[in-house]
Amino acid sequence: MHCSQTMSKSQTRPFSLLAAILIGALLAACTTVKAPPASPACPACPACVPCPAAVPTAPPAKPMQVARFADLPGWADDDLTAAWPAFLQSCRALASKPKWLLWRAACTEAKGIATNDGAAQRRFFEARFEPYLLTNPDATTSGLITGYYEPLLHGSRRRSTTFSQAVLGVPSDLLTIELADVFPDLKGMRLRGRLQGNKVIPYYSRADINAREANYADRVLLWVDDAVELFFLQIQGSGRVKLPDGSMVRIGYADQNGYPYQAIGRVLAERGELKIEQTSMQNIQAWARANPEKLNDVLNANPSYVFFREVQSKGDEGPQGALGVPLSAERSIAVDPRQVPLGAPVFLATTQPASAAPLRRLMLAQDTGGAIRGVVRADFFWGFGADAGSQAGKMKQQGQMWVLLPPGAAP
Repeated sequence: MHCSQTMSKSQTRPFSLLAAILIGALLAACTTVKAPPASPACPACPACVPCPAAVPTAPPAKPMQVARFADLPGWADDDLTAAWPAFLQSCRALASKPKWLLWRAACTEAKGIATNDGAAQRRFFEARFEPYLLTNPDATTSGLITGYYEPLLHGSRRRSTTFSQAVLGVPSDLLTIELADVFPDLKGMRLRGRLQGNKVIPYYSRADINAREANYADRVLLWVDDAVELFFLQIQGSGRVKLPDGSMVRIGYADQNGYPYQAIGRVLAERGELKIEQTSMQNIQAWARANPEKLNDVLNANPSYVFFREVQSKGDEGPQGALGVPLSAERSIAVDPRQVPLGAPVFLATTQPASAAPLRRLMLAQDTGGAIRGVVRADFFWGFGADAGSQAGKMKQQGQMWVLLPPGAAP
């Protein structure tokens, strides 16, 4: 390409330096240049496939759905006088809690209602409380209801060939860090470990603790006669130990080594020792008696380990729960405190252990448990002894729960 440009004298004008630079650039652009070699043809682009339309994700359901007392199956038939003492226990504990002002009016009025007047108690709950149906994040309203109890063990203050299983108190090297001290949103969550140099590392697992038994000689509270019963004592969290002289020592949960609980029933099912539907407490105990050579390996599959303390009690009252009050047989439940306020009445609609017979009654949320996680999830306290243990060991039911709260107390 060639370009030319002419200009008459009459068209001549003074040029600024900038204009000269621009004209020079234009003339340079008009100079013939060799065209670059043609690029090879690009391959044809594949046809665009439209992206599938995004499926909107439903937000998690609210854990508490407004309900009416008429929605509670069996509410009108329950003997509320059996739950009333447990409710008064909750009121005593709630008096020292931050949200006491929301409960004070109801708890104050309850003091004037006779313990044997079920009709007055029903009118009281219906006037002073609002029911909320507990609901899972996926909007379902049914959940797992299990049972627990206070076992009786036989033991001694001294080790012997009969009493050879150690009930340990809290080790001196166990660190418990309250995460809420650093992150307030993590209230109620703890980190457990031990120091190695200047680092905090996980504490010893169950297998490690058992292998290091000699290191805990100064932490032994009692010696008991049965490794299986000791294991289930750790699952229950509290119990009584009968000494050779007939006296009774009550022990309760003190701390834990920081590992999550792993159900040994599931371990036995995975190893083909039991079918999953056979993994009741009674069947696990029977398997252990029949397979002593395999017992330690199976128990150590659960890395969690519970430490105890001796506790004082009045008469034959139940063990102390997480709320700080004695548990009431068949009227106290353990819940996930992140979902259900401790101390609150909870109406439970489920079935009797290993049965379809209805079990519908007012309970009190007075305890927690390491395996009790989720909105519709509860552990039913059956009481003390072998009969209670039989019921608790068979209980693995589905159920619904309604929490009763005074106005303004719902999240």
